[in-house]
Amino acid sequence: MNDANFSGYSFAVTVHQDNGRWVVREFDDDFDDAERTVRAVRSLRTEGAAFGMVCVDDDYFVIIRPVPGGVYMLLSDATMAVDDDYAADFLDMRDLDVPDIDPDDLDDVDGFADGDFDILADLGVGEDQLGFIVDNDEDWPSDMLLRIAGDIGFGDELEEAIDNLDSDTDDELD
Repeated sequence: MNDANFSGYSFAVTVHQDNGRWVVREFDDDFDDAERTVRAVRSLRTEGAAFGMVCVDDDYFVIIRPVPGGVYMLLSDATMAVDDDYAADFLDMRDLDVPDIDPDDLDDVDGFADGDFDILADLGVGEDQLGFIVDNDEDWPSDMLLRIAGDIGFGDELEEAIDNLDSDTDDELD
């Protein structure tokens, strides 16, 4: 893809285990309806761990994990919710406040994650590790998701899903 057309990765995938192997599948998401995103993850019928990973323009990511009676989620940059309704909806799901920041001041504010930092603890990525990953301002959100996936054991599968998205986008640009 040529850089002039690149505005950052956007992708939405579901992740679950099937007979001991990780399955990563893209799903269509327009990144404007958080409930729709949660429904896509809830629709997985699996006995084991199931969650979603959404990357929006490589500005932020959301990890979504429906549980009986609710949803756990981690938003990599809560400041995005100031002027992004999709991000704000995820904070609202967990009764978390949108940061009180003037939209004009967003460029001068360091982003910070909010939500359930223990969302993947049962899969080997605990609060401290997840906090360390999202606090790294050197990495893009897509890189952070790849690192999390690698730490859990499905990095190759996520990378393949992202590469397939790139191929689809390149085909559309031709």
